[in-house]
Amino acid sequence: MAALHNNLAVFVSSLSLLLSCALGARVVCEQLPSELCAFAVSSTSRRCVLENTQRAGRATEYECRTSEVAVEDARLAGLVETDGCVRACGVERATVGISSDSLLDPRVAGKLCSPACFRGCPNIIDLYSNLAAAEGVVFSELCEAHRSNPRRAMTQLQSSGEATGVSAMGHLDVGAAPAPSPMVSPEA
Repeated sequence: MAALHNNLAVFVSSLSLLLSCALGARVVCEQLPSELCAFAVSSTSRRCVLENTQRAGRATEYECRTSEVAVEDARLAGLVETDGCVRACGVERATVGISSDSLLDPRVAGKLCSPACFRGCPNIIDLYSNLAAAEGVVFSELCEAHRSNPRRAMTQLQSSGEATGVSAMGHLDVGAAPAPSPMVSPEA
């Protein structure tokens, strides 16, 4: 019964948020439920990040915060990523911190480089393009290489020197991501 109540609460808050976004309301990361935080962009063009807090003897608490990372593509401001794009790109809404290391997984890269994600989900592609760029890799070229030879694409990313985990940068989070993507969001 508690699970049904929680699912209903998430559904109602999601519906309320989507309706308010459609009516021109502002997206404020700190006001988003944790279930919608990851892959959202505030109305001020800052990426939302899901953070967790662990306290002794308590369950982990999740909060949505505004990051310092600005999204340069103004079309993405105020966007809460659609379930369709989350599915198409194979990402998880419960993501706490996003690392370029995930690009080393051929399954992750395969979903991100799929036509449905790459052509239809500009917000997620923008984020991962910036993570790849911080590693010295052009995401669109990584996807081209992945489509023709997935193992070679992973070697290309590893040979950039950054994603191997050996560099001084180690794991990148969204706080390290720059630049925009020239795509348009689908209705999903």
